[in-house]
Formats: sequence, C-alpha cells, structure tokens
Amino acid sequence: MVYVKNVPGWERALRIVMGLAGLLFAAMSWGTAGFGLAVIAGLTGATLALTGLFGFCPMCAMVGRKPVKGR
Repeated sequence: MVYVKNVPGWERALRIVMGLAGLLFAAMSWGTAGFGLAVIAGLTGATLALTGLFGFCPMCAMVGRKPVKGR
C-alpha cells in the first residue's frame, strides 16, 4: 500500500455521503445555478467522495493528522 489511511471509518462514511450529495447538487443545478457554482460543487463532491473511498486525505496528512490505528 502506497499510503496510510488517516481518515477514521465514521468520517469516511460521512465524506462519501456528503461527496455524493455535492455531485448530485452539481448535476441537478448545472443549467440553472451559475456555471461556476456547479463546477465548484462537483469538484468538492468528487474530492470528498474519493477521500472517503480511499481513506486518505492529503490535506489532513499535511497538517499532521496521524494514521488510523489497526488498518
């Protein structure tokens, strides 16, 4: 494994749910909301969903979050 998981299980689930909600919002508001808002919501949602799926957050690692025990 190239990376060490630094996001606990409860936070991973929350990130996946919130990421999918952001992607859904971006898809639904693509034509109605401003183009920039939909793109920002989509990128944020994708980032949250991916960090939840992989269990690793680069920003958390940069600020010194320790790896999850037992993984």
